[in-house]
Amino acid sequence: MSVLHLLGTAGEGGAETYFVDLVSGLARAGVAQAAAIRPNANRQARLAAAGVPVETFRFGGPVDLLTKPKVAGFARQQDVKLALAWMNRAARHTPKGPWARIGRLGGYYNLKYYRGFDELVANTEDIAEWIVSQGWPAGRVRCIPNFAAVPAEAPAADRASLGTPTNAPLLLSMGRLHEAKAHDVTLQALTQIPDAFLWIAGVGPQEARLKAMAAALGVADRVRFLGWRTDASALYRAADVCVFPSRYEPLGNVVIQAWAHGLPVVAAASQGPAALIADGQDGLLVPVDEAQALAAAIARLLADPMLRIRLVQNGSDRVEAEFSEAAVVAQWRSLFSDYGAA
Repeated sequence: MSVLHLLGTAGEGGAETYFVDLVSGLARAGVAQAAAIRPNANRQARLAAAGVPVETFRFGGPVDLLTKPKVAGFARQQDVKLALAWMNRAARHTPKGPWARIGRLGGYYNLKYYRGFDELVANTEDIAEWIVSQGWPAGRVRCIPNFAAVPAEAPAADRASLGTPTNAPLLLSMGRLHEAKAHDVTLQALTQIPDAFLWIAGVGPQEARLKAMAAALGVADRVRFLGWRTDASALYRAADVCVFPSRYEPLGNVVIQAWAHGLPVVAAASQGPAALIADGQDGLLVPVDEAQALAAAIARLLADPMLRIRLVQNGSDRVEAEFSEAAVVAQWRSLFSDYGAA
């Protein structure tokens, strides 16, 4: 008996990274699993290393009539009892069969793709409440948050190798180079923190625009565009402050990861981070799209070591109580057992 995870996206992003983290965590807990994904060499290698059987499928658009029956064949081969669809494209191609169908939602997705599913899982309470407000039965939705994965063996990234002085204040911004992530606001804030360096880890359509903006603002010599990284833990360990100014963010997994790595966080008060962070207790919140407020909060953190220590300790306590691997995996195992899959 096993759980089949379906992921229909091909690129790299926060949801895709967490997909592998969760599947790997469940594997460590002894859950029998398989994965049906679009081709992605990095993802395939990581899942194989976790001992999870993997098959790749097209997961195409509406005219793709072959993926669903092929996935069904793979599911039967793996004696699947529960199929877990990650996001809309995967849900569209999740076949009916002698297994339960569960949708995992990390945002406010179109629920039409989940018609006929047995249950939906949201990664925030706000998303769960929204699902019910759309007419989904309250008894068939539950909230299971993301956990923070912190490899014990990962050293801090070498600042010198990225042209960053050892003693300079280092800001870390994680996320796709997309308008929603508001990296432009961080660049504007950087102009008001003259000694700080900024690492931006991610890829996306705004890369050229952001690099041009950094040059125009006169901060390009203090900004490092790192691209897509597979060593996120090393980046968190090297930085002094995590900056997360997203204009729109359903959750804010970056916040949880920063807490787990002992890194203080300054975030914009968009939907997810505002619900997650207790301002002044485990992070600092600033208004969305306010570069001056962001700069002031960063400067406040850099100047006040006791504030940094308090935020880090409280964030660490939150992770242990709510977002540890053990706590989250236990919730997933409870769900699987409800359907005879664990």
